[in-house]
Amino acid sequence: MNKKDIKYSILELAHVSKGNTYKETLNNSRDLAKLAEAKGYHRFWFAEHHNMEHVGSSATSLLMGYIAENTEKIRVGSGGIMLPNHSPLVIAEQFGTLARLYPDRVDLGLGRAPGTDPKTARAIRSDFMQAAQSFPSEIEKIERFFAVENRTSDVRAAIAEGTNVPLYILGSSTDSAHLAAKKGLPYAFASHFATNHLHNALQIYREEFTPSDVLQAPYCMAGVNVIIAETDEKANELFTTLIRMFLGILTGEREGLKPPTPMTSELRGVLQHPSVQQMLKYSFVGSKESVKMKTKAFLEETKVDELIAVSAMYDAEDRKKSVTAFAEVMQEINKENKTLEKQN
Repeated sequence: MNKKDIKYSILELAHVSKGNTYKETLNNSRDLAKLAEAKGYHRFWFAEHHNMEHVGSSATSLLMGYIAENTEKIRVGSGGIMLPNHSPLVIAEQFGTLARLYPDRVDLGLGRAPGTDPKTARAIRSDFMQAAQSFPSEIEKIERFFAVENRTSDVRAAIAEGTNVPLYILGSSTDSAHLAAKKGLPYAFASHFATNHLHNALQIYREEFTPSDVLQAPYCMAGVNVIIAETDEKANELFTTLIRMFLGILTGEREGLKPPTPMTSELRGVLQHPSVQQMLKYSFVGSKESVKMKTKAFLEETKVDELIAVSAMYDAEDRKKSVTAFAEVMQEINKENKTLEKQN
């Protein structure tokens, strides 16, 4: 296992639980970020999704500002900005503004996917497909707008220049691994739902990594689903909310997060469905002790530098308990790693 401290963070989608309003949901995100800060989480990132009634994370940069204003030191960022949906100039201005207001706390994670269905993607940006194919050059535009040297250009994002907002490449396939390695940028893989290519992507990224001005060695992040409760049985009950959410994605019956139920034979059968099994492969569900074992095994297997936890749970209080417990798990693992390092 890595002997260095493994950072732990949160990816937030602002899932709307059945019966909750958007305001309640976003306030729950704020409260979760404040708790995460108190428990030593490194960053709190928002995803970008559109045309999804039960996901509140669509105006990513606005939500980042909301969280930053209500916390003091935790990093806030995008996990990520789906760049083909946007003008690089406008994104540079938005994140430059955030960086001026909250210095040394803002991350810009960039992805290529639309975060929505094709029809909505075209409604957001009519040339979406062309922009998606131009993802590498669009990133270069972002980098240029952040550079101090761009102040002599005819087209500027003046507020962004010199703010040193770190860029992260997000991905769910091997394409992004090649790009992140070539540019010498940190790499975040969406293994909380796209599990098939994780190991290949990490291998490609590490083998092809080219040091850059911003990063001298590869830096890998991996998304995992985390649900911790007092017992394995209780955690599996809370897990039923996530299982039914993924089942809804497959069947097209998308609703707000449903209350947990006992783990029935029918739901266990759903878990055995190849698509569901694949998407939920990296789900650490159980008591604190069980999740610690699964986390250690994953870290040993992947050697990632940071875990970014996703937790789609119906009840905000259950989620807070899980987030607290996972912080304890990571602190214990890091403490054990330090002890081993001293012994060696």
